[in-house]
Amino acid sequence: MLELRNVEKVVGEEVHIRPTNLVLERGTLNVLLGPTLSGKTSLMRLMAGLDVPTSGSVHFDGKEVTGVRVQDRNVAMVYQQFINYPAMTVYENIASPMRIAGKDKATIEREVRKAAGLLKLTPYLGRTPLNLSGGQQQRTALARALVKNASLVLLDEPLANLDYKLREELREELPRIFAQSGAVFVYATTEPTEALLLGGRTATLSEGRVTQYGETIDVYRRPGDLLTARTFADPPLNTVAMTKKGQVLHVDGEQAIPLPPHLGAVPDGEVTIAFHPHHLSVHPVSDASAMIPVKVLVSEIAGSESFVHVDYRGNRWVMLQHGVHDVEADSSMDVFLDSRHLMAFNADGHSLNMSSGGV
Repeated sequence: MLELRNVEKVVGEEVHIRPTNLVLERGTLNVLLGPTLSGKTSLMRLMAGLDVPTSGSVHFDGKEVTGVRVQDRNVAMVYQQFINYPAMTVYENIASPMRIAGKDKATIEREVRKAAGLLKLTPYLGRTPLNLSGGQQQRTALARALVKNASLVLLDEPLANLDYKLREELREELPRIFAQSGAVFVYATTEPTEALLLGGRTATLSEGRVTQYGETIDVYRRPGDLLTARTFADPPLNTVAMTKKGQVLHVDGEQAIPLPPHLGAVPDGEVTIAFHPHHLSVHPVSDASAMIPVKVLVSEIAGSESFVHVDYRGNRWVMLQHGVHDVEADSSMDVFLDSRHLMAFNADGHSLNMSSGGV
């Protein structure tokens, strides 16, 4: 078990990590989700022992390891920018942690072949990294981490440079592999979709602060505050300031949306309503769909999906739809908001939801 107790990191006048408490269990997948510069890498460096916290302490399996060098810990790390030994073959790169650990030849052979097979590297075992593609070099670094049998595995956006098909395969395989090893598995990403695909537990980060930590799907469906909801939204979260009065949500004094049951406990007054782009559609999807008139700003077609940017009373929203929807700019249209998935936040950004109806 890895435990961070009130860990903080300050460099000069810059706060890299605000006081943080986290407990990560062995055999679990833990995702660090946040935009660039949110503190993901800084937090991982503190976990690994590459950096020492300014205050607070780090514990592993009940023993304090604050200040213990990374060389003296059983840690494996893989970065987005792969690191390999250029003079060694792929085979020797993968085998290197086991040779250092004094493993016998048969064990090394078996584990190298197993990892190479999983990561589609078998044909390249005799090559040096400079004779590989970027994706193959990253897979070599992943294979080396895999065979190390580390107690703590830290992966900092490790799949960003891989092709789509392999990335999808590894998203399924890696959590299972490392869970079987009994390691604490920490995976950093900027992509909310990747966090959802990986599952496990997720800590959302913003400006060096962990805003929420829990089961990934729960953090996504039930964010504790607006900042967490924004962090866990791609495309960006849609929001609008509304007034709750009785069983109706108003905009600018006009009736807009009947109050959905899961927001029944929201007190009357000003609220921020938020929802994901895929909960806005060109056709009603349920009896809870509210029709809203909007003005089209621009329509973007990306393969099998369309992103329609619209304006609603000065609020810019994005509607994500499957298929091709080529809507003319500056035109008016009615869209449908599935109110079962609305989130409500008060003036301080804290959630007012009783529950949420799913993704």
